[in-house]
Amino acid sequence: MMRVEPFSIRIPDEDLADLRARLERTRWPDEAEDAGWDYGTNLAYLRQLVAYWREGFDWRAVERRLNSFSHFRAEIGGRWIHFIREPGVGPHPMPLVVTHGWPSSVAEMLEVIRPLADPGRFGGDPDDAFDVVVPSLPGFGFSDRWTSRGAAPTADLWAALMSGLGYERFGAQGGDVGAGATVGLGRFHADRMIGMHISSDLPGPKPPPAPDELTAAEREYLARLDRWELIEGAYGHQQRTRPQTLGYGLNDSPAGLAGWIVEKFRAWSDCGGDVDRRFSNDDLLTAVSMYWFTQTINSSIRNYYERAHDSTRRPLRAGERVPTPLGVAMFPGERDLIVPREYAERNYDIRRWTDMPRGGHFAALEEPQLLIDDVRAFFREFRQPAPMVGAREQARATT
Repeated sequence: MMRVEPFSIRIPDEDLADLRARLERTRWPDEAEDAGWDYGTNLAYLRQLVAYWREGFDWRAVERRLNSFSHFRAEIGGRWIHFIREPGVGPHPMPLVVTHGWPSSVAEMLEVIRPLADPGRFGGDPDDAFDVVVPSLPGFGFSDRWTSRGAAPTADLWAALMSGLGYERFGAQGGDVGAGATVGLGRFHADRMIGMHISSDLPGPKPPPAPDELTAAEREYLARLDRWELIEGAYGHQQRTRPQTLGYGLNDSPAGLAGWIVEKFRAWSDCGGDVDRRFSNDDLLTAVSMYWFTQTINSSIRNYYERAHDSTRRPLRAGERVPTPLGVAMFPGERDLIVPREYAERNYDIRRWTDMPRGGHFAALEEPQLLIDDVRAFFREFRQPAPMVGAREQARATT
């Protein structure tokens, strides 16, 4: 039987003092004239953000909000996985595992957890309730840091977690790295899956089909992907090839960590180049602080290396069909990563496709209501007439 224990977040006072001292001693680099954001994170912007982190940001308030949810850790294969669990309030809640991406954490999901679990409280239909489980990816946040080579596939860990919580069948939702975990569940644990919903770039086949087999829209999409890799993909190449070299600076310098992460919030969100239009300083520093205080930036980026170098991984191939029904929410802030529907239909059983009017990579933070509504709508088709056997008792036992 899986071992599960309650968990509470409490960062030691000395860690907060250490952070402030490091911020005060930041040694700033120079910057090219009129650089803007062309060279990377803008110096003036980062200076003001770091000043606010040092003098205005209230981590204890963030902790209180996080701890208003029920946190647990489960031991799976000798390592601990952290997760938030919110039992559904409705006649037949559906189990749903929600997976964040990079550079994100469970904190991104806070606005969607309770509305998904208790729709009646938020103006929705109680028939749409979910038992919501939101794990921290292995090596992220409050889950154990993986130091062995070839970390276990996240989909296998999530399947074990959901079994241990009493759910024989369940749905899955995710974006970015979380989309990969969700598709992994749909491919390799299809007998357990009710359905899967993706809210960012959708994993495609490797290698892609030959050009003469593609439509014009599909060829244009693959060309956009190549352009994206050239302009935006340097972070991924570094993290796939030499993450440890990057880790020294990011784990030691909070200003450096903020610069690395905030650039992605600006580039990948639907903010039109103005990161403050989408995110408050508190939003950004919550995301950065989750990596800083847990010292998981290095293990999180090492995940890219492991996935790129794992000879046991079986990439999705052209012509392979993923049997689990899929719902897709495409947010315009993803830009070059937006997949044409006909390309996705080559591999997936698509039951719902929504081109969102706004929002980007961090959908649960940018446009939580749009995401909530789409997840509810997609899974209505698959609602069971009766609750999962044993799941309600398990939920009560861990809350």
